[in-house]
Amino acid sequence: MTDAGSRDMPDEREKTGVGAWLDARLPVVSAFRREYVDYQTPRNLNGLWNFGAILTVVLLVMLATGIFLAINYTPTAAGAFASVEAIERQVPSGWLLRSIHVTGASMFLAALYIHLFRGLYYGSYKAPREMLWLSGLVLLAMVMFTAFAGYVLPWGQMSYWGADVAGKAVDAIPGVGPWLEHFLQGADAPGDVSLHRFFILHMVLAFAVLGVVGVHVAALHVTGSNNPLGIEPTGPRDTVPFHPYYTSKDALGLVLFALLFAVVVFFLPNVVFEAENFRPANPLHTPADIEPEWYFLPFYGILQSVPSKFGGLLASVGAILVLFLVPWLDRSPIRSARFRPFYRVCMGLLVVCFILLGFVGRHHAQGGWMIAGRVAVVYYFAHFLVLLPLSARTERGIVLPDGIADAGRRGA
Repeated sequence: MTDAGSRDMPDEREKTGVGAWLDARLPVVSAFRREYVDYQTPRNLNGLWNFGAILTVVLLVMLATGIFLAINYTPTAAGAFASVEAIERQVPSGWLLRSIHVTGASMFLAALYIHLFRGLYYGSYKAPREMLWLSGLVLLAMVMFTAFAGYVLPWGQMSYWGADVAGKAVDAIPGVGPWLEHFLQGADAPGDVSLHRFFILHMVLAFAVLGVVGVHVAALHVTGSNNPLGIEPTGPRDTVPFHPYYTSKDALGLVLFALLFAVVVFFLPNVVFEAENFRPANPLHTPADIEPEWYFLPFYGILQSVPSKFGGLLASVGAILVLFLVPWLDRSPIRSARFRPFYRVCMGLLVVCFILLGFVGRHHAQGGWMIAGRVAVVYYFAHFLVLLPLSARTERGIVLPDGIADAGRRGA
């Protein structure tokens, strides 16, 4: 009896200790343990599910380096370029932090596109995960706006003319176009007002993205993760605790991603830095080739492939807006493309068309690239508006595994 009583004593002390008192009033520790330690996750998640953790870490790195850069930045047309040069040459380790920030933008968008492709391929947009999909698309739009605003801030040649091209594109919108252009630029051409507004927009949206990430993660934990089979877990055999199984897997993914990140920062800086942007903005000299960063090139290719300026703008924006309709356009009860042969081919063609549109944007849709761009644009929208709704008719009679564990034994 004495031994049993002594064994019970530590539990009693723990229940009445400071930690228990605090957790009863602010249950942060117990909530963290419930959502990130004991949280049951499908046992068959592959490496594509690492990109959620990768995106979160890169976002935090971007915010930390962005705050440092903002402290040393001057948001005026006369001082912006000089302040960036001072960060690079005079501020201790400023060159490194700016390189990390610029590389982070490219790597973040690359990881985000892979994350989006994974959702499309494995049907992560289907019920009951519609809100998870929609919040992710809101994040995509916010990140793209944030990235473009940040691209303008160095106030080099490409930054200035990129803002000028964006203003002219917005001006093509009937009715509200001129007002939107004036709102962004504050004048007939980019200058002090537009630079100040882009700086504020960049900072506010960056922290707003962090807030929407919280909503996105909350939606994930309400419905649970999808998996490569697209089958809901049916019992304990189909799941494992998030820790240590997926914390270790995410850690390995982060290490590999960090190695690639470091290679770009230290050995391949020209991949993320535009040479023309090392020249101060000159409104009197237009660069020979004005083009956006690589992650905007597919949408730039759509913009240039459509003959009408407003039509091109509508198509490039519509390329993102159509994604919001995907949960209702896809009527198939099967989630994963593993069990959808026709859809799997369509997804492969979609990826090819997206990459092709990037090359079209890079070559300014001239000559044969114009024809290729128009074909790719037609297929892009046909994929979502025509092929996706029709794909359900080709998938009748497909028998899915009874559970994740059973599928693993069958080699699915």
